[in-house]
Amino acid sequence: MTATQPEEAPAPAASHGLVAQLLRFAAVGGISALVDFGVLHLVLLTDVPSWLARAISFICGTTTAYFLNKRFTFGEAAGGRGRLAGFVLLYATTFAIAVGVYQLALSFLPEMSFKTSIAWVISQGTATVINFVMLRTVVFRSTPTS
Repeated sequence: MTATQPEEAPAPAASHGLVAQLLRFAAVGGISALVDFGVLHLVLLTDVPSWLARAISFICGTTTAYFLNKRFTFGEAAGGRGRLAGFVLLYATTFAIAVGVYQLALSFLPEMSFKTSIAWVISQGTATVINFVMLRTVVFRSTPTS
C-alpha cells in the first residue's frame, strides 16, 4: 500500500466463518470473564449479599463483552439502537439466568473451598452458551447485501 492508496476496510467478522468467530468470541469471553470474576470477588469483600455481588459483576463483564464483541467478534463498527436494544434484552434475560443459576449453585453445592468460584463458573458457563447463540443469530446477525 502506498501513501496515496486508501487502506481497505476489514471484512466483517461474520464472513470469516464460524470457527474464527468462535475463537474471537472465546478470547473476548476470556477477557470479559476476568473482569466479571475479579469484580465479583472484590465486591464480595464488601459484605454485600452474594446475589448483588453477582449482579454487579455480571453487569461489568457484560459491558466489556458488548463493546469487544461488537467491534472484534461480529465485525460491527456501528450497531445502532436496534442492535443495542437487542443486546440489552438478551443480557437482561441472561442476567436473570446467571444470577439465578449462581444462587441455585450456592444453595446446592456443599461447603467447600472455592464454593463461590465454582458457582460462578457454573452460572457463567450457562450464560456464555446462551449469549453466543443469541448474539450470532439475533443481535449481530449478518444482513444479506443485495
